[in-house]
Amino acid sequence: MKRFQVKKVAVLGAGVMGAQIAAHLVNVKVPVVLFDLPAKEGHKNGIVTRAIENLKKLKPSPLGVASDADLIGQANYEEHLEQLRGCDLIIEAIAERMDWKLDLYKKIAPFVADHTIVASNTSGLSITKLSEGLPVAIKPRFCGIHFFNPPRYMTLVELINTPTTEAQILDDLEAFVTSGLGKGVVRAKDTPNFVANRIGIAGMLATMKEVENFGLAYDVVDDLTGKRLGRASSGTFRTADVVGLDTMAHVIKTLQDNLSEQTDPFYGSFGTPPVLAKLIEMGHLGQKAKAGFFKKVGRDIQRFDLDSGEYVPAGEKADEVYGRMLKRPAAERLKLLRDSEGPQGQFLWAILRNGFHYAAVHLASIAETARDVDQAMRWGFGMKQGPFELWQEAGWLEVAKMVQEDIDADKALCQAPLPEWVFQGPVAEAGGVHTAQGSWNPAKGVFEARRSLPVYERQHFPELLLGEAGAKFETAGATISEDDSLRTWTLDGQVLIASIKTKMHAISPEVCEGLMAAIELAEAEYQGLVIWSGDEPFSAGADLQAMLPAFMAVGVAAIEDAEGFMQQVMLRLRYANVPVVSAVRGLALGGGCELAVYSARRVVHMESYIGLVEVGVGLVPGAGGLTYIARRAAENAETSTGKDLLPFLTEGFTAAAMAKVGTSAIESRQLGYVLHSDLIVPHKDELLFVAINEAKALFAGGYRAPHKRLFQVTGRDGKATILGSLVNMRDGGFISQHDFHIASLIANVVTGGDVEPGTLVSEEYLMTLERQAFCALIVHPKTQERILGMLNTGKPVRN
Repeated sequence: MKRFQVKKVAVLGAGVMGAQIAAHLVNVKVPVVLFDLPAKEGHKNGIVTRAIENLKKLKPSPLGVASDADLIGQANYEEHLEQLRGCDLIIEAIAERMDWKLDLYKKIAPFVADHTIVASNTSGLSITKLSEGLPVAIKPRFCGIHFFNPPRYMTLVELINTPTTEAQILDDLEAFVTSGLGKGVVRAKDTPNFVANRIGIAGMLATMKEVENFGLAYDVVDDLTGKRLGRASSGTFRTADVVGLDTMAHVIKTLQDNLSEQTDPFYGSFGTPPVLAKLIEMGHLGQKAKAGFFKKVGRDIQRFDLDSGEYVPAGEKADEVYGRMLKRPAAERLKLLRDSEGPQGQFLWAILRNGFHYAAVHLASIAETARDVDQAMRWGFGMKQGPFELWQEAGWLEVAKMVQEDIDADKALCQAPLPEWVFQGPVAEAGGVHTAQGSWNPAKGVFEARRSLPVYERQHFPELLLGEAGAKFETAGATISEDDSLRTWTLDGQVLIASIKTKMHAISPEVCEGLMAAIELAEAEYQGLVIWSGDEPFSAGADLQAMLPAFMAVGVAAIEDAEGFMQQVMLRLRYANVPVVSAVRGLALGGGCELAVYSARRVVHMESYIGLVEVGVGLVPGAGGLTYIARRAAENAETSTGKDLLPFLTEGFTAAAMAKVGTSAIESRQLGYVLHSDLIVPHKDELLFVAINEAKALFAGGYRAPHKRLFQVTGRDGKATILGSLVNMRDGGFISQHDFHIASLIANVVTGGDVEPGTLVSEEYLMTLERQAFCALIVHPKTQERILGMLNTGKPVRN
């Protein structure tokens, strides 16, 4: 069968979403051209040019590196429609006006190739109605593709078919969006606002209504509805500010315009909240307008007060008794909240009850299965659990009875009863909507398994919902050895996997011992070794807390021994006779970064943040990180016609001395921690699949470890140049005296110390300098202040 390929994408509309979708396509190396209207003044691509320039300024960045914005092609509808003929996918992302979209479709139709998929990024307009403006030939290749903002970071993409969309088109697009873009796909029915926004915005409206009922302040509500409740840390009102109050109002209006009391029994709660209307009237549209429910004044945060129409000091926290309730097991938690007498507890029960009620009543009309709802709320709204998961965990029938009792007592948002399937039949018998057989499909009356598209074969351990069956990485495969620090195991008997188990996957002496044993075993019996864990981070670095008892008992000699052993592990990884592949996801800091760079290859998730950050706790990289920087500088200089080694060293020195962390896998490549021979993987759940195959490919290609070589260092001349810059920074007040001292020690290591320029040194020689610097610092009082400050508060101490 012919493989669907996306060689180029066109994005129509250079607004907030269109430009950021284009940015993410660049992140994953998909060529893209961004269209908009011709500018009325100046260059006709002016609208697109300004949108692309703005991408470079946005925080958090929609781009892996800001300069990649220049890779986005620029076009306008007047001059460049011919370019559409070379695009395999066209994503329309213009303003939410049905008439504007239909007019644009007429304009582009003659230029759409016979194989091209056309998809609208509408957040809630009817996909079927939009398709009616297309020629018959394009209709089978048209669907909805709804990204969530910001597209780089939000996992969810909803795909929506029309009655005329070909099934294969949706399958092909799901495969591309999943593997190519790294997203989680939910297929939604063509109903207003689809799945996530239908449930999520209805939930936010209900929350605002209950806030009025119970008279709670917005900062208290955000404290209650953020991480404590297993939701996005921004809570309710801060999330609204980030999304944009005008955007939220538009989504609400879509509900108001396209639903009625006949089609949605909750319609009476869809009125625009007075506070939202007031803020929009004032032009306070949230974060982009620097004022919404909250605004920053200097260093202070203020919240809006509707009664006075003014901003007042914010920062009030929820009553800690409810924080303790929210830590209880689900069944106990919900009962405690329902029975609580205080307004904060009653509020929490009300919003959870309303969420259960709304999701159950509307499941059949908006989604195929309960899985779609829960995944949509996890991926699109940052919830730890979807509404059905929490309901099921707390006891299906018990919670159902509590919700129905409130409905009957007129405490709920509407009188619509819970559907019959909630109380009778397979769901009630199974104790919930998610089972080993699949998730509940109310239309078919069965538990339906996940779609089995070929793309999902690349996910050894997909994200599971509560109650679903599936392999779990903690126990899957054949365990070779396991203790509290490391599990060594294999999925296929060909590649060995080492999974770190410590908190934050910190590298303790026991982890080092386990890795040493894993390398020995891999060399003897396997094609390679993959270092991978099924959860984040990859590794937050060396386990300082594990070293402290030995330090207190024996002194600095214990630290030197521990660092020496870590260095041996790194060299053992580098010179192993089978390929060692580090599969990196999330943070890879300090020792975690060193673990990665000493591997033969790195397979890195796009959202990986890699760096040598020891300076933050008053130390230097001590497990080979500085040696790696010096060696890579020498290797890069060898390929240059220039004689001067120092320019190749400067970037690495600066990264270590300033504790720079790549804010993406792409930026980590610029810092030198990821190489161009390494693979960047868009989807986190494909990381292990790709890493195992990379190890096998290297082995099949006759992999041999690199030769041990001596390499040049810049010596005392390079060190003097770097120190001169550091003196200027210290004297100018940019760094402290202790920062200067640490950076001087880093300079001493990466330049090779007091030797002649061009001196050939070994990795072991530089690692000795690293250990000496590390041990000298760990007994320094100011470094100890930094270490204790980080251990006690989690924040760096500047001294």
